[in-house]
Amino acid sequence: MNIHQNARLTPKGRALLVRRILAGESARAAAAACGISERTARSWLRRYRAQGEGGLIDRSSRPRCSPRRTPQPVVDRVVALRRQRWTGRRIAAAVGLSPATVSRVLRRAGLCRLRDLQPAPPVRRYERQTPGELLHLDIKKLGRFSRAGHRLTSDKTQRCRGAGWEFVHVAIDDHTRIAFSKILPDERSESAVTFLQAAVAYYRSLGVGIRRLLTDNGSCYRSRAFRQACRRLGIRHRFTRPYTPRTNGKAERFIQTALREWAYARCYQSSQQRAAHLNPWLHDYNWHRPHASLGYNPPMSRLLLTRNNLLRLHS
Repeated sequence: MNIHQNARLTPKGRALLVRRILAGESARAAAAACGISERTARSWLRRYRAQGEGGLIDRSSRPRCSPRRTPQPVVDRVVALRRQRWTGRRIAAAVGLSPATVSRVLRRAGLCRLRDLQPAPPVRRYERQTPGELLHLDIKKLGRFSRAGHRLTSDKTQRCRGAGWEFVHVAIDDHTRIAFSKILPDERSESAVTFLQAAVAYYRSLGVGIRRLLTDNGSCYRSRAFRQACRRLGIRHRFTRPYTPRTNGKAERFIQTALREWAYARCYQSSQQRAAHLNPWLHDYNWHRPHASLGYNPPMSRLLLTRNNLLRLHS
């Protein structure tokens, strides 16, 4: 129920009005105290006596009878034709209705857009049972800059043309959600191999051995050099289904979090300053930031580190 912004009474106010009248106060005096007319006060009193507390709730303005409403069999036929991928004008010509009426019928049925006819794929969530069982890799391209950009200044005329790009390579463990990231100059196979070796070394320092790897179908991950690196490291490499980024959803979600909380979180004066804040943010993400999928515990809590290891790694 939506109360009008100029309404004098809410359901609680109407109940107070009725109680004052039933307690012996005159309808005129009670109406004046509430800032309404005596006629309105008596109307609420009649509804209360007829329906009780439920009578003080606002009723729908929809009429009880709509003789000119489109008959239900016609509505059912419009919906059936729409489910056969017919356009609105074609349905209108076949059924004998105006395109505007067909549009209203489809809007009420939630079938205005063709994509509404295709049911959404079911959400399939998964999580590996042990750390290192599956590592997600992905890359995000960010533009270099030497002064604050338009995201903060809202001035798109001031641009750092020709500054180039830098590529944020990210890795995230499926079970623990511990993340690792480095900024590299490109997304070629050499950089992908360098990042993979650095990621494996980082997780090994935490006592986690990487056994499987999941990436998209980027050329750097499909290269011979990357395949050979995986073979040397003893890692089984898997690819996501083409044009299905949700398969690598944990890496995609981590990238969105990094953009929101690191890359676009403050007014950096240069891309070098932004890069300098990456490692402190990663430390906070892994050790301190609560993670919703982990019961609002930080990712490092999943490693169950002993006190000695905790002091050694968190010093």
